[in-house]
Amino acid sequence: MKAVVVSKAGGPEVLEYKDVPTPKTKPGWSLVKIKGFGIVHSEIFTRQGKSPSVKFPRILGIECVGIVEESTDLKRLPVGKKVIAMNGEMGRDFDGSYAEYALLPNEIIHPVETNIPWSELAAIPETFHTAYRALLQLKISEADTLLIRGGTSGVGIAGLKLAKAMNPDIRVIGTSRKEASKKAVINLGYDGFVGDINQKLQMDYQVDRIFDLVGAATAIDSMNNLKPFGIASITGDMGGIWDIEHFDPVTAIPNDRYMTSFASYVIDEKQLNDLLKLISDKKIDVAPVKVFSLKELPEAHKFLENQVKPGKVVVIP
Repeated sequence: MKAVVVSKAGGPEVLEYKDVPTPKTKPGWSLVKIKGFGIVHSEIFTRQGKSPSVKFPRILGIECVGIVEESTDLKRLPVGKKVIAMNGEMGRDFDGSYAEYALLPNEIIHPVETNIPWSELAAIPETFHTAYRALLQLKISEADTLLIRGGTSGVGIAGLKLAKAMNPDIRVIGTSRKEASKKAVINLGYDGFVGDINQKLQMDYQVDRIFDLVGAATAIDSMNNLKPFGIASITGDMGGIWDIEHFDPVTAIPNDRYMTSFASYVIDEKQLNDLLKLISDKKIDVAPVKVFSLKELPEAHKFLENQVKPGKVVVIP
């Protein structure tokens, strides 16, 4: 099969398009014919050698869409079944999706029912799934206002689109660290803009819900900008900080506010299929900003590293 292999850390030029043996199935693992995948920033970091646990050579790629080519679980994953696979150390501990086929653990392969075209389906997995699950946690059907902290990120934009589909009456506010970004944020479809300066929201009012993609660096500030009985989902890590220092929930969380989070370690397959149905029924725009072929992966990484227009970058083998 054709694959893109990284043999050493470096720039996009280390992504080598070559022939490699097609993997053979083994107990608990099935072979997926890859129809598309999105590129995520963590794969760029891994390529650069910033993932110490990853050993080269490695075929990167932490998510994909495709069909089951060979199965070791014919009841759940029959041959020819359309599937989405993501996470579970895919593309890190074992070879991932930068190839025509991937041998994957059955538990990270999820059967789906959808007619969404491959190029659009490939833009959904990690990005839209994370946003959808966080919005379910936030119970946005019961809210009037939602603030998305990190609103210009891929997951933030997905959250905006999904929130408007799930609750058309909700007012969605986007943030940016740059005041000059206000026009760009509004142009994305947000109903309002708030500056996020030095990890403090520049606002004199409170909101019902906050989808915080910056993470631990801003979690407490987000909690302090919630209305009574509001909810914040601290889901991202864009702030580059993993822990809330000296965290005491009694004093850090204001009375009558709720903090939650979402990590996609375990996938609920019903909710994944509910997401796909929502996207189809509401005709949510999930089209990628750019599509590349497998042999163009170096160019795809360069595009993502220098991306100006927001949106998902997808590869179709």
